[in-house]
Amino acid sequence: MQYSLIIYASPASPSTITALKFSKALLEKGHSIFRIFFYGEAVKTANALQVLPQNEYDLPSAWQCFIRDNSLDATVCIAAAIRRGVLDETEAKRYKKPSSSLVDNFELSGLGQLAEAALKSDRLITFG
Repeated sequence: MQYSLIIYASPASPSTITALKFSKALLEKGHSIFRIFFYGEAVKTANALQVLPQNEYDLPSAWQCFIRDNSLDATVCIAAAIRRGVLDETEAKRYKKPSSSLVDNFELSGLGQLAEAALKSDRLITFG
């Protein structure tokens, strides 16, 4: 089966950890993931500039490695991202900010990407 996921919760939320475990289990069972869509507070997962305390589990890095290692399509809602300071190079220039903050392997995009994921997937699962 082909799945897409929508993640709403912040990177510190237990539901975000559950989403990562669920995603790993999907791939281990032979399913595929069409897209992971980060929305709302979840866009902070794609912020390259955040630093967590040493005693905290670095869930954003875990997501980033999982997405990179499995060549997954990770989309970040552009409206939610800009509001929270998560910018790619294009948006940083547009808003005259000194640098981008979007990690590699993530893409800023609109809700059209979410609609496409719903149409092309057998299941659309939400976490948050």
